[in-house]
Amino acid sequence: MSDPDLLSPPAAPIPMLAFALAAATPVPLLIIGAFMGGAWLWAGFLYMALLSVLLDQLIPWVAGAGEEGQEFPGADALLAGIGLSALVLLPVVVWAVAGASGLSAGERLLMFFGSGFWLGQVGHPAAHELIHRTRRPLFRLGQAFYAAILFGQHASAHRLVHHRFVATDQDPNSAREGESFYRFAPRAWIWSFRLGRQAETDLRARARSRQGLHPYAIYALGGLIAMSLAFAVAGLAGILAWILLGVHAQMQILVSDYVQHYGLRRRILADGRPEPVGPRHSWNTAHWFSSAMMLNAPRHSDHHAHPTRPWPALHLPAADEAPRLPWPLPVACTLAFLPRTWARAIRPHLKRWRQSDTGPGQIPG
Repeated sequence: MSDPDLLSPPAAPIPMLAFALAAATPVPLLIIGAFMGGAWLWAGFLYMALLSVLLDQLIPWVAGAGEEGQEFPGADALLAGIGLSALVLLPVVVWAVAGASGLSAGERLLMFFGSGFWLGQVGHPAAHELIHRTRRPLFRLGQAFYAAILFGQHASAHRLVHHRFVATDQDPNSAREGESFYRFAPRAWIWSFRLGRQAETDLRARARSRQGLHPYAIYALGGLIAMSLAFAVAGLAGILAWILLGVHAQMQILVSDYVQHYGLRRRILADGRPEPVGPRHSWNTAHWFSSAMMLNAPRHSDHHAHPTRPWPALHLPAADEAPRLPWPLPVACTLAFLPRTWARAIRPHLKRWRQSDTGPGQIPG
């Protein structure tokens, strides 16, 4: 594989149109495929499963970042469009997979996996950005996406727990070195649910004038609406298909958390507190097409260091400032499903980073 670290990154950032095309192209392919099957479904599936990896390797370009303070008027509109597309796609997929769509068994599998990949790798990055927006309609749309895939807790735990405690043992979504994904996933799911709920409850207790439903009640209501829609579309088989599709998307969200913080820890300062969150506490990737498709989610360090920075302007830290994976993020996540392969592959990169990562005046955690 080509290593983008060996190339001089150009100054030009990824254009907004490229973000839109890379992220949204699979949606019409999959929706048309739900009704026509055949080549449309193959195109949607292969786009998600193969094209991004091929383009990342065939064109080893490292995009720059926008200028500090630059405005991106289309950024929120693109997030909203992807979020709404995900909410439309879900019932279409369930009908195609479990309903009277006329698709063959093989076509139903293509529809399930192609759509699940898109929900986890594109729908999730868009929803992740939406829940960081201050405009209430955008935030609610992000919540709706996570509730629809039966993972509403993420809208709370990510903001209130993960960002605060990332790269410490207090964050259930920061994987420890040597921990397999299959040990990490249930721990992260259960404890992010519990800690997110507690964080929301504490917020409501401090803001006594706050009215309305508890966010977790909203997530439960969203899940109930989703299950009702699934039943209306394809009966009990529709409910099962929707649940499995949600699990598929959730697994991709969890594996991205697993990969992007694997083995990284904040040092403990002399006063017993962890050091401030910085670029050193997240793995990044430099591959251009997967970054475009995933709305710069692979530039994870800069998001944690500057959560309010617009997503098109996220910077890719230099390789000596933040740990960087040699593979595109979808490839790294695939490796993580193979624990021994992942452990062998990541070990030298983690060791090399730790040897170069020094922090004077700090006590290792």
